[in-house]
Amino acid sequence: MKAITKIEKCLAMALEAAEDPNCPPKLAGAVRHAVFPGGARIRPQLALAVAQACGMDDPRLSEGVAVAIELMHCASLVHDDLPCFDDAKTRRGRASVHFAYGEPLAVLTGDALIVLAFQTLAAAASQSPLRLPALMQIIASCVGMPSGIVAGQAWESESRVSLMQYQRAKTGALFVAATSAGALSAGADPKQWQALGDCLGEAYQIADDIRDVMGQADLLGKPVGQDAQHDRPNAIANLGLSGAIDHFESLIRTASESIPEGPNAQSMRALVMHESERLVPREACNAYRDNSTTESKLEQGNKSISN
Repeated sequence: MKAITKIEKCLAMALEAAEDPNCPPKLAGAVRHAVFPGGARIRPQLALAVAQACGMDDPRLSEGVAVAIELMHCASLVHDDLPCFDDAKTRRGRASVHFAYGEPLAVLTGDALIVLAFQTLAAAASQSPLRLPALMQIIASCVGMPSGIVAGQAWESESRVSLMQYQRAKTGALFVAATSAGALSAGADPKQWQALGDCLGEAYQIADDIRDVMGQADLLGKPVGQDAQHDRPNAIANLGLSGAIDHFESLIRTASESIPEGPNAQSMRALVMHESERLVPREACNAYRDNSTTESKLEQGNKSISN
């Protein structure tokens, strides 16, 4: 079974376990709306790929980790779209939760998904209970304070913030959770896989900034131009579009090089390169570079003529 198929099946089972005739129907509907249909599911796929690379001796626990991380991600998207933050009307190509169900239910949906993530993880640890406390700590620290995705969102309310600190918290933290918890779920040392999560997390946020400027709403699954509209810290403002593309490509190379050697190292590197192409297609980058070079030559030619 393909990883993405397994993830969708496990997510459906997690939601079914939480649904009950006593559950408010609108809340149950809003939770499903937040989770399905999903995006690329890159975080849970990454968690499973790392677990597989480390031997995956407890598939149920590894799958529980993958589901928990994706539920946390879905919760963060619901909250990110709220009127008090981005006030986004669309997400993943359709109505955001608050636009479809109202703001009160959207807040409760995000909260319910966070709780469900920990419930799912705990239920999956029956075979390897001694790994559960450390897994809970990894995922909790990558979600809460001081450097998790909640802190990343909170940095938007501060007057000054380091771009790297902001990106590592808001986006990078869950990638670190995916690689670290994926390794630990298979009984491996999570520290060996942290660098991969760090690099991919930062690369993913920079890719998001690049597509926001390029206007690729179809890839973002949400309105473009959000960074400029909300005066949010972003790589383009610091590096320019060309510099951001260069930095993205450098991070992808570093991520690939950080993968520990082993039987599945090559397949892991292939996954990283595939995701790189999906995030920021090389063709689009080359077209931008060619266009920039042409414009620069025209500008220099015009200056020579005027002189």
